[in-house]
Amino acid sequence: MHIQIVGLHAPNAPRLRELLGPGHEVEALQAFPASGAIQADVVIANSISADEAARLRCRLVHVPGAGSEQVAVATLPSGTTVCNVHGHEVPIAEFALHAILEHFLQLWQYPARLDAEAWAQSYAHRAQHDEADGKTVAILGFGHIGQEIARRARACGMHVIAVTRSGRHGSAELAHEYVAVSALDEVLPRVHVLVICCPLDDSTRGLIGARQLALLPARALLVNVARAEVVDEQALYEALRDHRLGRAVLDVWYQYPKKGQPPVDPSRWPLHELPNVRATPHISAITPALLDRRYRFMAGNIERLQQGQPLLNVIHPAA
Repeated sequence: MHIQIVGLHAPNAPRLRELLGPGHEVEALQAFPASGAIQADVVIANSISADEAARLRCRLVHVPGAGSEQVAVATLPSGTTVCNVHGHEVPIAEFALHAILEHFLQLWQYPARLDAEAWAQSYAHRAQHDEADGKTVAILGFGHIGQEIARRARACGMHVIAVTRSGRHGSAELAHEYVAVSALDEVLPRVHVLVICCPLDDSTRGLIGARQLALLPARALLVNVARAEVVDEQALYEALRDHRLGRAVLDVWYQYPKKGQPPVDPSRWPLHELPNVRATPHISAITPALLDRRYRFMAGNIERLQQGQPLLNVIHPAA
């Protein structure tokens, strides 16, 4: 089979080639050709424009991650299947838990180096820090990632509220409460931490706006490991700047660097400059184990395609 890996994942072509073995041609491309048909059995890419999608002549588009909002599925030719892959929930959940514990432990208030000069002063003026135990965390989006965060938060003694589209009650071992997104405003005033890990679509874009941020307690923490646009950009900046929101840990951003274009700040507002923002460059999921899990999954799906077996994680066409 002929497989093309396009864009950011092109350097992983040798990894996939090794997993698939002989009988497969794995081609790495920095970008799709500017014109003409794009011929392959399988295309692996994070981003496919409407023009590129219309020119695809392939059986399977495999997104090498969970998010597919940058793939123009509406213009794909009939008969093209789109699949995604997870495997990122464990490292993202660990990242979120670290953000939560850091927020309550406040280790940044201590000297980076505890030498003789700092020791006496810091010992004499030890400040109290807080505890995660007994605090309430609302998890917006309760799929693979949200559930893994809930497991870790509960292990720390936190009260977990799962916020889902339907609010339908799920496992009591994962969350203490299940509420619908429509009831989010009622929940926010009593949470200490809001973790965002829902997909980005028309219903979630800007879901956390000025009103929702104002409902959070002034010392609350917001953690975003989903997509930046779930939170209104200007409203978030102003709430943090004015200390109406305690802190934010942001691993996802509103602007990303693009090859061949001038450098950009991660936000149109100087979020990354605020002292109460922990800014990280979209790294919460990136581990060697993640890449291994994802490429093994995609290799397995390619073998399923070749053997005529049902594919896993089909997201288009919708069932």
